[in-house]
Order: sequence, then C-alpha cells, then structure tokens
Amino acid sequence: MSDETMQLVIVRHGESEWNKENLFTGWADVDLSELGKDEAYNGGRALKDAGYDFDICYTSYLKRAIHTLNLVLDALDRDWLPVEKTWRLNERHYGALQGLNKAETAEKYGDDQVKIWRRSYDVRPPALEPGDERDAHTQPAYRDVPAEDIPYAECLEDTVARVWPWFQEVVEPQMKAGKRVLIAAHGNSLRALYMKFKGLTPAEILEVNIPTAIPMVLTFDKDFNLISDEYVGDPDMIAAKIDAVANQGKAKK
Repeated sequence: MSDETMQLVIVRHGESEWNKENLFTGWADVDLSELGKDEAYNGGRALKDAGYDFDICYTSYLKRAIHTLNLVLDALDRDWLPVEKTWRLNERHYGALQGLNKAETAEKYGDDQVKIWRRSYDVRPPALEPGDERDAHTQPAYRDVPAEDIPYAECLEDTVARVWPWFQEVVEPQMKAGKRVLIAAHGNSLRALYMKFKGLTPAEILEVNIPTAIPMVLTFDKDFNLISDEYVGDPDMIAAKIDAVANQGKAKK
C-alpha cells in the first residue's frame, strides 16, 4: 500500500446458529455456531499470514459480528485494538420473516418471491407489528437509539441509507488519517457498503453474495475511488461459500 492508496478490510460474521438452521436472522441476536467460531478464527489467521495489521475496528450491536471480530483479533494477537460498536452496521432487518426457515418460506411463497425479499434493493419483507417480541424498540441494546430510527423491516435501500452516511462520517476520516480499519458486520450491511464502493446498480447488487468469515481487502485511491477488491483465502473454498450463500433461500427439491 503506497501513500497514494488506502485499504479497508471487511469481514462478514462466521456461520451463526440460525445460518446453520437456514433461518432468516436480521436483528435477532443469535450467536456463532461452532463452525462459525472456527471460520472467524481462520479468517483472522489468513489475515495474519498475509501480513495485515489494524489500528481501529468497527462492528455491529449483534453478538455474531462482535464475537467474530473478537476471534479475528485473537488470531491476529490484536485483542487490545480499540473497537467501536454501532447499530448502523446491524444486518438488514428482516421484519416478520425473522426466525422463519428460508427454504420452507420459499416453498410457501416461491423461490422468486424469497429471492426478492432477500436480495432485491427496494422491496421490504413483511413488517413486524409494534410490540412483537422480536421488536427492537423494546430491547435494551437500542435504548439510546431514537425510536424513529429503529425499523420494523428493511430493504437493502434502507440499509444503505443508515450504513453509508455512517461510513462517510466515521470511517472515511480515519482512513484519510492513515488508520488501518477492520469492519466485522453482516451480509447485507456489507453488501450496502460494497454497492456504494463499486457503484453497482440495484440489479447488479442482487447477484452479489458475501461469504461467511472470509476477509475482503478493498484498496482505494486518495479520492476514495475503489481500485481493487479481493478476498483473502483459498479461491476454491471462497467460491463454494459464495454458492452456499446464494442457495440458502431456495426451496428444497
């Protein structure tokens, strides 16, 4: 990395208990599976083996991302690094779909409808009713978040609207100051950032799938134009993980 470029590393959390069960998760605060813990640590090892180091880290309010970051930092022997948590990096809110099985939902509504709910840009899933036990308005983690900012369901467009301004206000100044930044977050909050970095259209982002716990290195010029993006790890394993993410929302044959 030269003085004329900046790097950012992003990593999706490892497999969660609900990923393993193929459930819509969203803002449900479920933990990593045993495989997910291994994935996260191995992602950190891959970064260490490739010579990466960091100055500051960011993650969401959800434990699967927090614990992924902890494991990555443990593998890097950088447990002491400062970490900032923000609800703005939370996964896209899946509304009333949260807790439902993706394949069974596809059997009920069709693969095409579930793909729209999972991957489209501007179509929200069915919303939670206020007061539902899954409603984040009643959860302690969000007691300092303005009630009007807490969603009952989100599309990717909504996620972009909360993630991108945060990135510009918080992360860009750190990178411009020369800080090496690591973000551990979620499939859709990272897709939201990736869409803006790449200048993708709503149709193009539909086909983008981010694998669990595989670090992605993004290199920018001094004006924040994206120069390159690449995953750190074995290419065959990365391709298999991307396919697995893409197939989660399909009905079982």
